[in-house]
Amino acid sequence: MDNRIQLISDGDGLAVVGSPADVEHFLASERLLSLSKDLGLRRLGSLLRAGSGVARAASEFAAHSGRWMKLTEESAQLVKKFGLMESRTPGISHAMVGKPGVIDSWLQVVKGPGSLLTGPAVLTGAAGIMAQLARQHEMGEIRNCLAAIDRKIDDVIRAQKDAELGKMSGAGLDIESAMTVLEMEDRVDDDTWSTVQARTHTITDALGWALRRFDALAERVEDTTGAGDLVRTVKKAESEVQELLVVVARCFELQAALDALRLARALEESPDVLEGRRRALTVDRRRRRELVSERIGRLMARMDAAAGGAHSNVLLHLPAHRAVVGSVNHVGIIVDEFHRPLGIEPVRPALETTRWWDAARDPAQLRNAAAEAGRKAVVGAVVVGAAGALAKGTRSGRDLIGKGKWG
Repeated sequence: MDNRIQLISDGDGLAVVGSPADVEHFLASERLLSLSKDLGLRRLGSLLRAGSGVARAASEFAAHSGRWMKLTEESAQLVKKFGLMESRTPGISHAMVGKPGVIDSWLQVVKGPGSLLTGPAVLTGAAGIMAQLARQHEMGEIRNCLAAIDRKIDDVIRAQKDAELGKMSGAGLDIESAMTVLEMEDRVDDDTWSTVQARTHTITDALGWALRRFDALAERVEDTTGAGDLVRTVKKAESEVQELLVVVARCFELQAALDALRLARALEESPDVLEGRRRALTVDRRRRRELVSERIGRLMARMDAAAGGAHSNVLLHLPAHRAVVGSVNHVGIIVDEFHRPLGIEPVRPALETTRWWDAARDPAQLRNAAAEAGRKAVVGAVVVGAAGALAKGTRSGRDLIGKGKWG
């Protein structure tokens, strides 16, 4: 091998394949060894038994070490650094790198003998294993998300009256049991698969229930008028969003587990089956994320609009303004925590509250307050507020009374 290793990326993760010493040395030199885990190349043997030439190539491939890591900002630098090239397997890129002789740094090997990629079937098998590891990694990140939301899934489900949602607990037990079999045996037998393959409907029904609740919540926020009612509606929405995100996160966790189980099954069939399954699951996962993100985005737009309405009359409704903005920002933080393990970057900035003194100097705020309560009431409110500030010796109170302008 002459210290040569193979880099493989599927857009979600990065695999490094070569002799155990070379793989470790390479990852350690890039400070990524601690972030990697065993790729499990030994599993390629079951996929590539047919054909003596392919079998020999697979045996050589599986004899080497493979390490996998999630494609993060740090690991993505390797893809950029070595310029991975597209392979004949759609969505998969690769590069050969090496450290022959006394060269101090790892360099890309453009051409040369000893490539680990002896055929598309081997690369397809590696890509299938990488996809499975990506789903298992996603499951762990979603569990961390659920812990951050601090709502237990079983408690949330028990609190609901929907019968279909109640089936989630049983589905979770079956799928987790199947994942234990996969992790211990590196395969999913027929009996184990027959227990979980029908659980897809349970997950999709629960996800559909949650999406309908998001839509109903968005409509409720949009239809609410009046400062007091708005505070109560948004505060209640804050709690409901937490519960709904728990359900959606659990759906994504169980779906990721089912995807990993499906890939493990396909790994024992043929390269064609595995490649088709990998691509189909990738498309399905992307569509599911886009659907959920769109529904949550719609709700957040309604809540931002509600906060904007509370912002328009801070003089008369300062406590309501602060309460609404606080609840909306808290929901935004929870949504960002939910999006992170799904690879969705937060794009919504936090809202800021308006200070009463700043509102009292804003002609638009004064006009809105006058339209709601009348000019005399607003003058009284400003004077009372200014007097309180003067009692504390603030310049703002003296300036405000001195100006006395309404715009």
